[in-house]
Amino acid sequence: MAIKRRVDETSGRAAVREWAGTTQGQGKIARPVMAMAVRYLLEELASRAEGNSVEVRVPPFGVTQCIAGPRHTRGTPPNVVEMPAELWLSLATGRTSWPEALQTGQLHASGLRADLSAHLPLIEYP
Repeated sequence: MAIKRRVDETSGRAAVREWAGTTQGQGKIARPVMAMAVRYLLEELASRAEGNSVEVRVPPFGVTQCIAGPRHTRGTPPNVVEMPAELWLSLATGRTSWPEALQTGQLHASGLRADLSAHLPLIEYP
């Protein structure tokens, strides 16, 4: 079943490009643009790795469920991945690898299915 997208693909890609430009010393990204980039890439992950067994949280901007497996319905999910927005964008664009992200101490992944390395990067930016 395809996910329902809330972020327009063109706008989402533009937000990711703007974020990529700011990380190369071209200024500071506006919070609404950061939010759109995060949400777009979360939706992209959910569409490529459909399922409900892993919850990916990027507070305060968004959350999604992905990866096929046992469905979670109540309470804290057994498979959770949580990280700050900058780290999520770096992972999703290939600027940071999964092992590098784990070493930062900012990525919290718990559960047997909480390894997203097979699904990342989603978009590659230098």
